[in-house]
Amino acid sequence: MGGNEFPAADEINALFANDDPDEVWRKAEAIVRRINPDYDFSRARAVFDDVKVLFCGDYPGYAPVRTPYHNQAHTLHVFMCAVRLMHGVHVSGISMSDEDVTLVMMAALMHDIGYAQARGEESGTGAQHTPCHVSRGIAFMHCYAAERGFPAGWGQRLEPLIRSTDPGYPFAQIPFADEHARLLGQLVATADLVGQMADRTYLEKLLFLYLEFKEANFGNYRNVHDMLRQTRRFYEITKEKLDGVFQGLYARLSDHFMETMGVANNYYLESIEKNIAYLDEVTRHEEAEHLEMLKRAGIVDKARALPGFQS
Repeated sequence: MGGNEFPAADEINALFANDDPDEVWRKAEAIVRRINPDYDFSRARAVFDDVKVLFCGDYPGYAPVRTPYHNQAHTLHVFMCAVRLMHGVHVSGISMSDEDVTLVMMAALMHDIGYAQARGEESGTGAQHTPCHVSRGIAFMHCYAAERGFPAGWGQRLEPLIRSTDPGYPFAQIPFADEHARLLGQLVATADLVGQMADRTYLEKLLFLYLEFKEANFGNYRNVHDMLRQTRRFYEITKEKLDGVFQGLYARLSDHFMETMGVANNYYLESIEKNIAYLDEVTRHEEAEHLEMLKRAGIVDKARALPGFQS
């Protein structure tokens, strides 16, 4: 696409259709080949497949991941955003080695594996691990790296990238090896925040997130309506973080879309802003009307059917 053509609405919406792992991998592979046409996908693909079976409950020794918000689709949204952002960073002139590319993909894929529970030790959905899920995920990653024979030092490089997604851990205190490693951490953390908030069903999925926080006794939400109201403040805090400690790296998504779609729009940021604008519209109404205004993908009905949901 070039000239003055603009992507059609369905083409833009397809950017955020990341539920099918096979389709997600196909899209990610095509983008990475723009960074290096000769990139070796073998290690990244192996991790992708292992994370997929971990979520589904086919990974040896582990039960299916049952957290309704931090599920496989969430990870795929973050993964795709990380790949696109990484390409945008590359287009902007910052060199990304093959090892950088592999580690960023791995970190995005494994950033929430701490919600997984060993078979026979399941308790609830796994959401009770919310406060420590990143540390649990890092521990899993180190064991996994040893079992899969990762190159020496990869576990140590992956740890700060995964830690970057921990909202309870100050980014400034993460011990990166150098400034380039810090950039990769900013990239993964940015993708985690931007990827989930740009999801076209983000507002509906807040009901799932509320259930997770309730199970974990995490946060100070009186009910799901209170969470919807407080999400505007979460967005403002997130924007401050994205522009501050993550140095506005999300802007490089525009470089990606210019190179791939011929238009220098930041479709992730636009999607987030649409979500927040509609959230403001929803929360201006009475509580009794909130859930009736959240109509995408039948998620409200799915949330209502889950244990512990009260509207």
